[in-house]
Amino acid sequence: MDSKEQTEEKAFACLRDAEKKKNYKGWFGRNKLDEAAEQFQNAGNYFKCIKKWKEAGDAYYQAAGCLIVIQENDEATTSFINASKCYKKSSPIEAVNSLKQAIQFLIEKGKLNQAANHQKTIAEIYETDLMDTEKALEAYENAADWYSTENSPVLSSQCSLKVAHLCGELEQYEKAYGLFEKVASNSVDNDLAKWSVKEYLLKAGLCHLANKANEGGFLTFLDTFDEIDGTFRDTREYKFLENLVTFSEEKRVDDFVKCISEYDSLTRLDPWKTKILLKIKKDMEEVSIL
Repeated sequence: MDSKEQTEEKAFACLRDAEKKKNYKGWFGRNKLDEAAEQFQNAGNYFKCIKKWKEAGDAYYQAAGCLIVIQENDEATTSFINASKCYKKSSPIEAVNSLKQAIQFLIEKGKLNQAANHQKTIAEIYETDLMDTEKALEAYENAADWYSTENSPVLSSQCSLKVAHLCGELEQYEKAYGLFEKVASNSVDNDLAKWSVKEYLLKAGLCHLANKANEGGFLTFLDTFDEIDGTFRDTREYKFLENLVTFSEEKRVDDFVKCISEYDSLTRLDPWKTKILLKIKKDMEEVSIL
């Protein structure tokens, strides 16, 4: 088995050979770009073995460039995807750029479901690695639309839920509760998803409460939830929201906090819900001061 140094030297040897073949110009326009692409891919494989992620990504990306010139777009797509997997470990923005190019070819081929898979990966990179919530939201939205077009409702709903959560973080509450309600409505008759409906409606309700533009119409959304799922009225989540509505409308901050504490002691509130509840409480306190 080769040492790390020997493997790295093989990688660089492949790169040198690839560059020569890439620049080769023969009679009647003949080129060796197919051979160059193969050598770039070999270099990428060697670099990947020794965890030289940036170098591996660059090599796969170079291979894709050669393959595009000779119109081997399917192979170029695969190389872009390989590049993105390596870049993700070293340079997330380059991973995104590689996937975007792969997605373009997949769309041209009509492979929208595969394009959606990679668009979802882009969203995850923006959200987790690049911490860019707005771009993550946009990417999840595109993935959700493409999954929906390809009649993949479960995958579409998963991405829509991500959009809803990110909208909540960005205080785009109207859009958030619209998506939570849509997913809840689509899940009621699904044997696997119906158990999550009360969670989606709870989150939708919190977004309604946080949405200042909706003030005065809080009870209306509870009626809407009842129409979506007739069993929701019998849940702890419904009673919790009902109490929050009352305390919020009457600006009873202490009772609002007590209600949250009692619910949290039985059903732990996650950070997303806690953040929104704190926002609602802050708004109540500001109104009370005025």
